[in-house]
Amino acid sequence: MPHSVLVVDDEPHIRRVLRGYLEADGYDVIEAATGSQALTSVQSRRPDLVLLDIRLPDLDGLEVLRRIRGFSDVYVVLVTARAEEVDKLVGLAVGADDYITKPFAPREVAARVRAVLRRARGTGGAPSRVVAAGLTVDPETREVTVDSMPVELSALEFDLLLALAQAPGRVYSRRQLLEKVWGGDFFGDERVVDVHIRSIRRALGDDATAPRFIGTVRGVGYKFVAASEVDR
Repeated sequence: MPHSVLVVDDEPHIRRVLRGYLEADGYDVIEAATGSQALTSVQSRRPDLVLLDIRLPDLDGLEVLRRIRGFSDVYVVLVTARAEEVDKLVGLAVGADDYITKPFAPREVAARVRAVLRRARGTGGAPSRVVAAGLTVDPETREVTVDSMPVELSALEFDLLLALAQAPGRVYSRRQLLEKVWGGDFFGDERVVDVHIRSIRRALGDDATAPRFIGTVRGVGYKFVAASEVDR
């Protein structure tokens, strides 16, 4: 079955152009002009990815994203006309998987969609379940617990935590994590890794200054510091 992409933008010509490029790549395309329509479409149509413009006539795109994350882990790529880096990082902190800045080339958007969807959940064989210092990461059920309490992570945050936890002690640079989790043709800022690491730490109750799970290697990247047991 082809992947489906929900394009959310209040400008009809942008939706029309993106539809053309995405359909040419074999995707089923759904359109929404408002945040309310987007929320309805995510619930009823269950797309594989949402291209979500931040500036919408009813709900701010970031609010739409927050609401989506209340019931779905669908991939979300934010589209913004704001150049300020803080907007991109704030968006990613509430669960976006990537961002694109206007003006954009439609080919770039199509390439970004391909890159995100190549990280399809549960592909590439069955990764091993990880148990470490009270943390359990189960790739089969995509569930995380700390001291037997469930932890809510976005799909991308789960993938990032699993990548680190399956190689305890190994230091990953930001670029290595981008290639491993986001995909080799990610176009964005490497600092998106920092944003997601902060979000994971917050969800796990981890302290960057005295880490239980994820340690920072200054000037290099991150590593999983807890001794892990991997269930085959």
